Amino acid sequence: MAKQKTDPNYKVIAENRRARFDYAIEDDVECGIILEGSEVKSLRANGGNIAESYAAVEEGELWLVNSYIAPYKQARTFGHEERRRRKLLVSRKQLSDMWNATQRKGMTLVPIVMYFNHKGIAKLKIGIAKGKKAHDKRETQAKRDWSRQKQRLLKDNR
Repeated sequence: MAKQKTDPNYKVIAENRRARFDYAIEDDVECGIILEGSEVKSLRANGGNIAESYAAVEEGELWLVNSYIAPYKQARTFGHEERRRRKLLVSRKQLSDMWNATQRKGMTLVPIVMYFNHKGIAKLKIGIAKGKKAHDKRETQAKRDWSRQKQRLLKDNR
């Protein structure tokens, strides 16, 4: 974690904060994204959202569906569509693992975070997750509340 903070190229673009609340994430995979030039410039200017998006394996390829990248105003003639499907780049083994997880085990592919890595290349971290039921969410909330309360008690007793 310390390396990422000191690295000038590393930058988080968009984060799906509800993913860990709505899903039990069992594994995560780093993917490359095929972007157009105006999309990269827009992301560098902080214009992206992956909160309502999901990933899907279709016809042997991995796609990011319903992600939003704000239009780049300077790219007048060669702009991009804001909510287009974007192809994700993973190895064949990772792709087959994801297909098996979604088709056979009933898992979901949830985008967790989109960022520029230390080389300045846009990456997406996808979680292979199982949806939580309402009682699981309440349990997670109770654990989080208890850990906060425990920290406060320990802090007060010092």
